[in-house]
Amino acid sequence: HADEELAPAVARMQEQGWQMKALLNDLLELSRLQSESQQEYDEDVNICAMLLQLREQAEEISQGNHTIEVQCENGLALQGNEKDLESAFRNLIANAVHYTPTGGRVRITWSQTDEGPAFKVIDSGIGIPRRDIPRLTERFYRVGSDRSRHTGGTGLGLSIVKHVLNAHGARLHIESELGEGSTFTCVFPPERSREISASPLRAVN
Repeated sequence: HADEELAPAVARMQEQGWQMKALLNDLLELSRLQSESQQEYDEDVNICAMLLQLREQAEEISQGNHTIEVQCENGLALQGNEKDLESAFRNLIANAVHYTPTGGRVRITWSQTDEGPAFKVIDSGIGIPRRDIPRLTERFYRVGSDRSRHTGGTGLGLSIVKHVLNAHGARLHIESELGEGSTFTCVFPPERSREISASPLRAVN
């Protein structure tokens, strides 16, 4: 409840405090991932049910400014660490929303492919320069400090994604064109596919 003269300074301090909190949370998450043994926590994960929750979170971030679509192959599950997979998928979805201008579209899919089960996030955002794509998963690497500062990025989100995927034997494919959006695809080994009874989500538009 600062007075009018101090309000701008207090607002800046609050923003910096939230950014510091986000950085600490990502550092703790990365540390946890590096210290835990993946195989001890493997289970059959219902990805479609997970996407219901992640879509709600994405809509909270968007505040109604984007069209968020989810398509999920009915009955396709994945053997893995549910907590870690959720962390990785959340990071990819949040990035798509943050880097897509108002009125844009974010499409999330989960399906079986010839290479194995794949999670994909497609956005109509600002895109990434080709020269930066190979370095995106490096810790603290940012594509333009102004852009990262605007979205509150910590530079650790894609490092977390890479670590989770490596632990699951998965691969991350990144395709992007400046001004035309980006596509992030996580392809998991075929042997991690699992079949379950009817999933709660097939397609949500």
